[in-house]
Order: sequence, then structure tokens, then C-alpha cells
Amino acid sequence: MNRPFLCLVTGASGYIGGRLVPELLDAGHRVRCMARSARRLRDHPWAGRVEVVEADATDPESTRRALDGVDVAYYLIHAIGGAGGFAENDRRAARVFAEAAGDAGVRRVVYLGGMDPEEDPSPHLRSRAEVGRILLDGRAPAVWLRAAVIIGSGSASFEMLRYLTERLPVMVTPRWVRSRIQPIAIRDVLHYLVASADLPADVNRGFDIGGPDVLTYADMMHRYAAVAGLNRRLIVPVPVLSPWLSSLWVGGITPVPGGLARPLVESLRNEVVCGENDISRYIPPPPDGPTGFDESVALALRRVREADVATRWSSAGVPGAPSDPLPTDPDWAGGSLYTDDRSCRTDATPERLWEVVEAIGGERGWYSFPAAWRARGLIDRLVGGVGLRRGRRDPRRLRIGETVDFWRVEEIETGRLLRLRAEMRLPGLAWLELGVSQEDGRTLFTQRALFHPRGLAGHAYWWAFRPFHNRVFGGMCRGIARAAERPH
Repeated sequence: MNRPFLCLVTGASGYIGGRLVPELLDAGHRVRCMARSARRLRDHPWAGRVEVVEADATDPESTRRALDGVDVAYYLIHAIGGAGGFAENDRRAARVFAEAAGDAGVRRVVYLGGMDPEEDPSPHLRSRAEVGRILLDGRAPAVWLRAAVIIGSGSASFEMLRYLTERLPVMVTPRWVRSRIQPIAIRDVLHYLVASADLPADVNRGFDIGGPDVLTYADMMHRYAAVAGLNRRLIVPVPVLSPWLSSLWVGGITPVPGGLARPLVESLRNEVVCGENDISRYIPPPPDGPTGFDESVALALRRVREADVATRWSSAGVPGAPSDPLPTDPDWAGGSLYTDDRSCRTDATPERLWEVVEAIGGERGWYSFPAAWRARGLIDRLVGGVGLRRGRRDPRRLRIGETVDFWRVEEIETGRLLRLRAEMRLPGLAWLELGVSQEDGRTLFTQRALFHPRGLAGHAYWWAFRPFHNRVFGGMCRGIARAAERPH
């Protein structure tokens, strides 16, 4: 490398982007992150070392500004898990980005996409391939890294594999468990992404990247069980279960919601094995050699068990999730707003109460009426929502943009305020605010639920559940206060 580059990372709040940024910094590059909301990156450990610009990849003007002066642009944007029309959204964003990169004189675009199977690719893989070709046809030289299943703590593919294997000792499985796959460890993906910044200017093409093992999905489940110390799983393939049924099955067993499970499952019907290893002519393999499947699983499991997961698949926003302004925002448009306000005084210190507040959700739950919370999560799953199984990335610490079950952290002021925005399926918008303060020498816990209904269904929803609020919200307020008073 002749000099450090200015690298633009799109999708920096997502699973890959959030891990790529510190790798680029450690390699000596300067990093600019492009995000629709700069606040989403505020609490990342590397936030103070990067420049953040607000831009939307479908907006030519803001994208061109974000690319000004950039040497290498990493394109990590996709609409997987979105509603119908995701291919058109991906296509439009890729065209805008390719044009803006050419206008800005970017010397290299790096794109991480999926494999490009020849026979009947799934809609998701077809869209990923289309994006790759659009970027390669742009005026800025581009490289398209084609990867199959990525194995790493927090990846959607790993979480799907993990939960299916751990929860089902006996599985009746669809045909796709016999498809051949060449998985790759997240650490190897990052190695190729960083090294791609220094590719020669005349390289404008795609490369297959994969690990040393070629396995079926059934093999992967057996190997995972062995690494995790589980008994061998009994897998019975059957020639049924459509992708839609499979996504419901996966969504019911794993934390991955059906909207994301379906494109992942559909992609598994294709054989995704490297057709060439031309990348080795330009980029040497990782320093310790390619990471085998068993080692990548062991590394991911260790991260999970040590609660040291840097990013998760849920780090990226859910397409179609609420993004409207809060009732406290200046551009709030008004309208009906229902609130449920609660408060409790406690003898616990503010610091101890905040520990309980910041650790809410996930394995610890919501401190009231667990059956009601589980039922609400199940209902959300049944109607295509994310449900409760997303959990948390870290059991004790939160940062803006992270998920907490079917909520997302909208704001966090350490020691004072946690605001969550609902991402479950609702006929309206909902928030939950948890506050810590002191009043008359005692610690005060405040809790506020807000609901902005949409149409008659929204009003009916609020009043239908109003009789349960004292049990759910009131019990939650009291439960959090009691938990703070218990020994640490």
C-alpha cells in the first residue's frame, strides 16, 4: 500500500460494515461512514475515529457529497428482508451510487454480494448479482466479492444454523439441506474486503471467495453439533416444504424473522460453491490460512458465550420499520397520542437502577407478566413481525440502533434515559421511555409508553389492550424498582 486511503463505508450500522470500519482503521486508512442517520453510529466504539456523513443511497445529490474526495468506496447496502419491490430498491440505489462514484472520481468500488449460480438463482441472489453487474458497468473500477454463507458470531446465517441445530435433535428437513455450500468465516471476508482497497486500477471484475470446506447444510448442522458438544442430530430430508413454509419453520425455531429467513432459505436451494480462485493472484490468503468451518464455528461460539459480539444481523434497520418523528421531535405532525405514565421511588442508587434499565429484555425479560410478553412476541411472529427472539447483542450494554427483542434503541443517555421504538407489527407507532433521576433524596424511576394510532384499527388496538396495562406496564415499573433493590 503506497499511502492510506480515504475509505467510504456504506451500511456502517450493519453486520459487515460495523466490523469493517475498525479493520480499515487498524490498517491505517481514514474512514468516512455514510448513514441515513448519523445518530445511529454515535455509540460505536470507533465513532470518535471516523467522519460521518448523512446520505441516502437513492438520492444522487447527498450520495455525491458523501463520495467527494473518497479513494475507495465500500458498497454494503441491500434490502434483504424487505417487502415486495426490494429488487427495484437495490437496483435504483446501485445505479445512483455507481454514477455518483464515477462523478466523484473514486478509484475503487468494493462490493460484497452473494454467489452467482447459473441455474435458477433465488430472487435474492438474482438481485445481488444485478447490483454487482451495475457497479462493474460504472465508470469507477469495481470489484465484486462473491461469498456464500458467512459464519461469524451474530450473522443471520450463523444464528439460523445455531438455533436449528441446538433446538432440534431430530429434524424433518426440506431438500435444501442437501445443497452444496462453501461457507466462509467473517474474519476471512474482512481480510478480503480490506485488501481489495489496494487492487490494481485495471481490475474490474468479480471474484468468488470461500473457506476450505465444501459441505451440505446437513453436514454443517452435524459439524456444528460436534463443535458445540451436542449429540449427533438426526436429519430426515423430505421432498416437501416450499421456501415459504421453510421460512415459517425457520422463523418459528430461530431468532431470524420470516421476512429475513425466506430469502436466506430460498438462496440455499442453489449450489453456492466457488467456481474459481482468481482472487489469489491479487490478494494472498489470510495470514493464518483460510479458516475452516469447525474453527469458524468455535470462534463464533466463544464470542457468543463471552458476550463479545461486535455486531449482529439485527444491527441493520428492518425495512419498513417505523421511522416517523417522535412526539417530542420538532417536526412531529400531531394527531392522536395515547400515553401510559408510571413512576416508582426506590432506595436503590441511581447507578444501580440504571444497570437494571440498560440490561432490560433479552434473557432478563421485561419484569412483568412474562406470559403476556411471550404471547405478544408469538402473535408478532405469526403476522410476519420480528417477535421477541432477536434478544440483545450485549446483555449489559446498549447503543443507539441496537435491537432489544421487538424494540430498537432510539436514544440512550447513560444514567438518565433509554428510549425504545417498537418494531413489532402494529396499527400505529409506539415508543417506550425509561428514565432515572433523583427527587427529594430518593431515586425515581419513570416509565412512559406512547402510542400514535393509525386509523380506527389503531384506536381499537389501544383500547382493547388498555385493561392489561396495569398488569403489564404497572408490574414492569414495580418489577424494575424491586430488581434494583436486590443485591447486585
